[in-house]
Amino acid sequence: MKDGFLKAAALSPALRVADCTYNTAQIIQQLREAAGRGVKLAVFPEFCLTGYTCGDLFLQRTLQQGALTGLQTILDASRELDVVALVGLPLLARGKLYNCAAVLCRGQLLGLVPKTYLPNYGEFYEKRQFTPGSTEVETITVCGQQVPFGTSLLFRCREMPSFVLGVEICEDLWSALPPSTFHALAGATVIANLSASDETVGKAEYRRALVENQSARLLCGYLYASAGHGESTQDMVFAGHDLIAENGTLLAEAAPFAGGRAETELDCQRLEAERARNTSFEPSADGYVTVEFSLTPADAVLTRWVDPTPFVPGDPKRRAERCELILKMQADGLAKRLEHAHAKTAVIGISGGLDSCLALLVAVRAMKQLGRPTTDVLAVTMPCFGTTKRTRSNAEILCDELHVSFTEIDIANTVHSHFADIGQDESVLDVTFENGQARVRTLELMDTANRTGGLVVGTGDLSELALGWATYNGDHMSMYGVNAGVPKTLVRHLVRYEADIAATAELKNVLLDILDTPVSPELLPAKDGEIAQKTEDLVGPYELHDFYLYYVLRFGFGPAKIFRLAKAAFAGRAEYPDEVLYKWLRNFYWRFFAQQFKRSCLPDGPKIGSVTLSPRGDWRMPSDAAAALWLAELEQLFPHEG
Repeated sequence: MKDGFLKAAALSPALRVADCTYNTAQIIQQLREAAGRGVKLAVFPEFCLTGYTCGDLFLQRTLQQGALTGLQTILDASRELDVVALVGLPLLARGKLYNCAAVLCRGQLLGLVPKTYLPNYGEFYEKRQFTPGSTEVETITVCGQQVPFGTSLLFRCREMPSFVLGVEICEDLWSALPPSTFHALAGATVIANLSASDETVGKAEYRRALVENQSARLLCGYLYASAGHGESTQDMVFAGHDLIAENGTLLAEAAPFAGGRAETELDCQRLEAERARNTSFEPSADGYVTVEFSLTPADAVLTRWVDPTPFVPGDPKRRAERCELILKMQADGLAKRLEHAHAKTAVIGISGGLDSCLALLVAVRAMKQLGRPTTDVLAVTMPCFGTTKRTRSNAEILCDELHVSFTEIDIANTVHSHFADIGQDESVLDVTFENGQARVRTLELMDTANRTGGLVVGTGDLSELALGWATYNGDHMSMYGVNAGVPKTLVRHLVRYEADIAATAELKNVLLDILDTPVSPELLPAKDGEIAQKTEDLVGPYELHDFYLYYVLRFGFGPAKIFRLAKAAFAGRAEYPDEVLYKWLRNFYWRFFAQQFKRSCLPDGPKIGSVTLSPRGDWRMPSDAAAALWLAELEQLFPHEG
């Protein structure tokens, strides 16, 4: 439960039709085992106490009483278990029979939620025995307890207020307007569905899509526990297809007929964060009654997958599709700007590095989209003190293969003159030594764009903007920044994708060599012809910074939770012990706050994903905000490092 993580399970025990004693024993056994694994929310199928396929036996008082006896036995067993459990049973109330979910915790019957939509088509005929539930909540007596009864019920954990439970039953999800929609708007972050969905060809795929889509639409966690082995096979077969999804992503699944369970951790804080930033998600709790319960706070061991590269799809096919889409987005943005500005050229400073390579590839696509020759792209290489033969050669080969215009401006003399003007000692390799070169390069590009009637295409990426790894009014500035929405980890895959689809072997080879070149601004003199200044040695690994950036901006998580997620994501990576993760997380926060002034005046550039730093769009932050609270939270993790 720490950091908003809720360990939850959808369970489908084997049962016997109409044998409540046997079914109760199976439920208790699985409930105890789940609690032993640290599960805090356990959801069982529809009518799990009796079996779904009882037919007209549901009208028999003996079966109804057997279900209540079983419920009492489960309540008694639950007193020693720190878990919220949901079980399904038929319930006679006010002279009518209802298909109900009983919500219980530590011997207390928290509430009874009746099914809203009763299917009466195809193989289903529930209206023969049951009455639809009402939204009006009333109090009834069940198992000797006064219990709220109705569909408009929510259940909130006192110790973790972000865990608010709503309940619906099987067909409710398949309806045009599921009750879970109203539950979520009333505050439910987790929806439990007790189901008895029989298996037919193609139904599993549809069921999975329903659960995923509903969790996405409602920004919630969704547990679907379905009846399995033991139900009558007289006319149907039940497969025990259990599913757990979170905001559109399937986290856990027990495949049909696998006889397993779906179990994982839901991130309730993440769901709250999604809702907080989504202004079209408008709360409405009219008519709802909230029942509170208590659970012992526990630190759930994370078993859910934490992606170490959240910006990059893991599946190769999906990654290739994503890369093509992003390149089209970047190219379309630049094409529009070139067209609007009546620009005769697109001027790019080409270094032989990753970012300028991607910008050049995008510019070529933009010109082709406009039906213009690629020679309207003017690539300018500007060697100086740190330029190596490798990067200079790669820059020229790349431009030749892409058939763009190419020119070289050796800026050394201009930099020498500039240093003389300001009194800079060239033997002092300080920030002035580095930034002076970057600003001269920008000067050359801007004036070349003026001379050729063009505009300067920026090359800096999202990761560099987050860290402020750019020279203010140097490479920080352009007339349109095509890479501004692309993090460094994704830049690599975009260039690799272009290598994979390259028209010639020469183009592919140079792109692969650029990928293999250490990331560097090349502002310090080379050593023995090799790059002397490696960016990741100075600011830290970009794969860590991109991971941190994602969770800071996308969900607003605090440093302690991000550190915990990083430990899970990079577990087993020897190069990332806790001390290293902490060091670069602290560095990230320090730089992110200190460098906001550079982001406050960014050039235009296209938004690519859900995380961006445009001061006109997704990220607005004062340039002089203090990082003290965030750094203090980190120091609690490693006090000796403060």
